[in-house]
Amino acid sequence: MEKLIEEFSVGLFFWQTVLFIALIFLLRKFAWKPILNAVIEREEKIEGALKAAEEAENKMKELSANNEKILADARVERENILKDGRSIKEKMIADAKSQASTEAEKIITSAKEQINIEKMKAMTEIKNQVADISIEMAEKILRTELKDAKNQKKLIEEALKKQIN
Repeated sequence: MEKLIEEFSVGLFFWQTVLFIALIFLLRKFAWKPILNAVIEREEKIEGALKAAEEAENKMKELSANNEKILADARVERENILKDGRSIKEKMIADAKSQASTEAEKIITSAKEQINIEKMKAMTEIKNQVADISIEMAEKILRTELKDAKNQKKLIEEALKKQIN
C-alpha cells in the first residue's frame, strides 16, 4: 500500500477520473437506457406472465369448481333417473300382477259359470232321460197291468180309495 502512495501521479489520476466520468456519461447515454428499458420491459413481461398465470390458475379453480358442481349435479340426476326407473319398474310389476290377478279371477269366474252351465245342462239332460225312462216304464207297466180287465178294475178301486182317504 505504501508503494502505491509513493508512486501516485496526479496527472494519471486526473486522466483516469476524466475517462471514468466520460465512460459513465457514455454508458448512461447509450447503455444504461437500453439496459434499463430492457430490464423494465422484462419486468413488465414477467408481471404480465405472473398475472396471466394467476388468472389461468383462478380460471382453473373456477373450472374445477364448475366441473365438481356439474359432476355432483350429474350424480344427483343419475340417482333421480335410477330412482324413477325403479319406481316405474315396481309400478309396472304391481300393475302387471294386479292385471294378471284380475284376469285370473275373470277366467276362474268364467270357468265356474261355464261349469255351472254345463252341470245344469247335464242335470237337465239326466232329468229328461229319467223322465223319458220313467214314462216308458210306466207305460210298459200300465200296458202289462191293464191288459187284463180285472187288473184294471182293481187299479181304479185302489186309486179311488187313495183319493177318498
